[in-house]
Amino acid sequence: MAEGLVDGRAPRTALADGFDRPAPTFEQMSAVADAVLYEGYLLYPYRRSSPKNRARWQFGVLFPRDWVEADDPVSPGVSGSADSWYQQTECLLRVRRPDATVRLRVRYLQLQHKQVEDAEQRPVESLACDDGTVQLTFEEAVPREADLVVPLAEGVRTVQVGAPAGTGTEPLPSGGGRVVRRREEVRASTTLEAERLGADLFRIRVRTANEGRAADPRAPRDQALRQALIATHTLLGTEGAEFVSLIDPGPALQEAARNCHNDFTFPVLGGPPPAVAPEDGSVSALLLSSPIILPDHPQVAPESPGDLHDAGEIDEILTLRTMLLTDEEKREARATDARAAEILDRVDTMPPEVFGRLHGAIRSLGPADRPAPAGRPAWWQEGADDGLSPATDTVLVDGVRVGGGARVRLRPRGRGADAQDMFLVGRTATVAAVFHDVDGSTHLAVTVDDDPAAELHGWYGRFHYFRPDEVEPLGGTDVPDPATAAEPSPGPSPSEA
Repeated sequence: MAEGLVDGRAPRTALADGFDRPAPTFEQMSAVADAVLYEGYLLYPYRRSSPKNRARWQFGVLFPRDWVEADDPVSPGVSGSADSWYQQTECLLRVRRPDATVRLRVRYLQLQHKQVEDAEQRPVESLACDDGTVQLTFEEAVPREADLVVPLAEGVRTVQVGAPAGTGTEPLPSGGGRVVRRREEVRASTTLEAERLGADLFRIRVRTANEGRAADPRAPRDQALRQALIATHTLLGTEGAEFVSLIDPGPALQEAARNCHNDFTFPVLGGPPPAVAPEDGSVSALLLSSPIILPDHPQVAPESPGDLHDAGEIDEILTLRTMLLTDEEKREARATDARAAEILDRVDTMPPEVFGRLHGAIRSLGPADRPAPAGRPAWWQEGADDGLSPATDTVLVDGVRVGGGARVRLRPRGRGADAQDMFLVGRTATVAAVFHDVDGSTHLAVTVDDDPAAELHGWYGRFHYFRPDEVEPLGGTDVPDPATAAEPSPGPSPSEA
């Protein structure tokens, strides 16, 4: 067994899949893993004074248990934006060789307080230096990771993944002051457990927990963060075996996949997607368990020249807006954090050809002369959508007419379904509208019945969308066909009112 905490990068060995073919290494997932690690670390406009940069660290935060449960126990769920003291991943591993091994890497950020002091070592919020730069007091973070490599066998292995306390001092030019960086101890462990489910099938459980005790269980969140693991996520690799997708496990392993319980994180397959989708479920020698819900085989667009710490945004838009910051705003952003300064340097020196690639890319092409589906007009012709009414249109589902107001049970298809849709399997929902796409397909816009914000989502028009074959009509669902429904009564006449 090899284990240990590392700060930075160390030489890594290549993995082999269950058929001894070369498989992706952790390094091939580094762009996606780093995007998870630094998501929301510092948001545009990258200034300390920006309100959005005063409430940071929103994903995968593991606090001391006595702090996070000071009032109530945590409520398990896959949402990585919920504060917790632990994180649990469960996934399926199909063994191809008796000497199969599993490799684990836990990654997170440790909070580091950057305190600026003047020449007399008095704490200050900001300090102008003789070289024209400005130093600001701010919360930084140090990346941490720990590795564990074990032969696959039933049993439990544990590795300590905490980080020590520390203090560092950096003198400023001309003796004008100094920067003091302080880190508090983070105490944590990760446990890897393998449970045999069949002759060649294991369930792997990885549980990372904060084992520290809060200095003050009633302290504000920004103080408790000093003892927390931030943006915690897990990489898994295997030799002589393969991980099975929980999103697309194949018919034979659907039940085993449903019985995997993931708390505050969700595992997806890593590495490049296969050229041809397998018929018996998706597999890979790599897996990423992330507090941010991702699809299988997540990738960072090759056109992206670097991280902007906001992967949900469009690079071109963020780059343009960063270019338009005033000199004073850029000066403050550079003083806020070294990573913000790197973003500004990259944006300010970006070659036109690199910027041009951010405008868009064509991943695939189809025939331009493909005929429109029969029975559905081409919407790009003027007036072709006349007669379509999403609020009153209906569609037949299992012989039942479904439209606005109908109640259904959600049954998202296993293959190709959105990862977030899979969490709604079996939930009941109310149909708000029936939409017809330009390619002739039909989608039901629904709100989930037990969602506390369902009414608000309906008011905003923020729906979940499912195909007719992904829902099951509930009793009493049948609604009238608008084409055959009787004309509505005009209401009472003035003399009858």
